[in-house]
Amino acid sequence: MALQARPARPLRADAVRNRDRLLAAAKQVFGERGLDAPLEEIARRAEVSIGTLYNHFPTREAFFDAILPERLAALERIAAAAMADPDPWRGFTGFLEGLFALQAEDQGLNDAMARRLPLSEGVLASCHQGFELAGQVVERAKESGTLRADFEMRDLPLLVWAMSQVIRESMGVAPQAWRRCLSFFLDGLRAETAHPLPVPAMADEQLDAIRLRTTPGS
Repeated sequence: MALQARPARPLRADAVRNRDRLLAAAKQVFGERGLDAPLEEIARRAEVSIGTLYNHFPTREAFFDAILPERLAALERIAAAAMADPDPWRGFTGFLEGLFALQAEDQGLNDAMARRLPLSEGVLASCHQGFELAGQVVERAKESGTLRADFEMRDLPLLVWAMSQVIRESMGVAPQAWRRCLSFFLDGLRAETAHPLPVPAMADEQLDAIRLRTTPGS
């Protein structure tokens, strides 16, 4: 007879406490310093050994999987508020302001949105879901005639990458600088001030190449 797999034993109380402390510390450290922050700092703040850290989270990505989906779920709330706004343009700008405010509050989330480090399929799925919701906000603003008609969803990652860099570089000295930069972008996205663009939006394969930090054909 085939042996049946034994069910996994629940964690001891002290192990549960250590895991919770590690997660709380990771949220703080990644939020302050980004996703490439030293894991040793997480262990230090959690007051556990680095060995205990690796017992619970064998890889850096395991921390990402435990933390980021919950943070990315906030995009659903922001998108819902944008869609509920009777003014489509105000809903669109409110969505972007809410998104970048989240990124400015959490350097780890900012890194995730910019794809600065490899992310798991689960975290990427959460990112994609957020962009799908953003697509509804964008289309509603375009249909109202307030957002320039040639703005495409493939342009949104470019805006996110640009703003994430502004946030990353200015946060320590001018934490509100991103708002000024966003205002410049938004003025350029208004339909009434639009001029013909010199080049088309990037193709999906070009965006994918950038996300993977490769070049087409490599």
